[in-house]
Amino acid sequence: MKTSNKITRDLSDIASVIVNEFKTIGTSYAILLVLIGGIFVYGFLYNYMYEPNVVRDAPIAVVDNSHSSLSREYTRLIDASSQVKVLTNNVDFPAAKDLMKENKVIGIIYLPHDFDTRVARGEESVFIMYGTTDAFLYYLAMQESSSGAMLELNDRYRPDMLVFLPQQDVQQLTMTKSADVVGTALYNYTEGYGTYLIPAVLVIIIFQTLLMVIGMVSGDERNTGSIRNFAVNGLSFGKMANIIIGKTFVYTMLYAVFSLFLLWLMPVVYQLPNIGNSFDIIAMLVPYLMATSFFGLAASVFFTDSEAPLLMIAFFSVGLIFLSGVSYPLELMPWYWRMAHFIFPAAPGALAFVKLNSMGATMAEIHVEYITLWVQCIVYFVLACLAYRYNIRKAMNNNS
Repeated sequence: MKTSNKITRDLSDIASVIVNEFKTIGTSYAILLVLIGGIFVYGFLYNYMYEPNVVRDAPIAVVDNSHSSLSREYTRLIDASSQVKVLTNNVDFPAAKDLMKENKVIGIIYLPHDFDTRVARGEESVFIMYGTTDAFLYYLAMQESSSGAMLELNDRYRPDMLVFLPQQDVQQLTMTKSADVVGTALYNYTEGYGTYLIPAVLVIIIFQTLLMVIGMVSGDERNTGSIRNFAVNGLSFGKMANIIIGKTFVYTMLYAVFSLFLLWLMPVVYQLPNIGNSFDIIAMLVPYLMATSFFGLAASVFFTDSEAPLLMIAFFSVGLIFLSGVSYPLELMPWYWRMAHFIFPAAPGALAFVKLNSMGATMAEIHVEYITLWVQCIVYFVLACLAYRYNIRKAMNNNS
């Protein structure tokens, strides 16, 4: 009978926390702004910036001060690439800058007057490239097309450069067989930057915005003193666990809906990789959202007001992408960065999602990340309970 009454009281306490948390979030314009702006606007904006994904036939201007057959051949090779097309090669530099200011071209390739002369002397020739910042991928398109054209030009004129080498080296070079290198990007056949980066970013957006919401709620509780209301039923570990469970239930339910928008709708709208098994992704999201919630609640000891989390969390995107192992292999990281990978839920969560949804992995193939998330759930749950007991006691001491 006592056990039944205790369970009833615990469920009543959890329900009370859930109602209060929904009320706090629903009546705070600042928190709602973070949720709407952080999830919907941020999600659309990040995808929009990389929306071209693979740039094709971007217009450029070539300023040819060499006026040589070599420079004209180089211009034709650039124009033949799939990334850019040469809108004009019959302008001077000031006119080319005007075209770029008018958004008629996305960049300029400048060939100096000694472009042909340096090659004839057996020296390295140079060119200068200017690009607009309207889209992040324009510079990459220009760099790939100009470098590819230069490599092709190098292969065509390399035999003529043998006259500048010692005789003993010429024989070795002529006897060496050429090697053709063909590369195919695994799991990113278009070699698009967005399809490579955005899936990891979407998972990190969930982590960042959820931490912001938790930080704003916790900071407001401490700032207004409302956190002392949780001390009515005592400060035992069990009572703290009820608070953490109730709050985590609210955050998990909200972000289950937001995850559907970010991780399902966004890949469909922007044609991102989406080959994962839906049930496997849901199974991964359960510990990920729980671990993130527990992590944020454990970190609430550092949130003394509702504005601080916005400043602390917003600038960690690049670092979290790095720690995830998506942009840089974990195997090549120093040991201390590899350890940091297992501290933040966003790191194993982003890597697991990329493996599942972009690479078609199974649950067995993400077992390291999956186990890591569940271990984080346990560790951060305990820390969250201790953190809230500390926050409540501190608030009560300050009041007295």
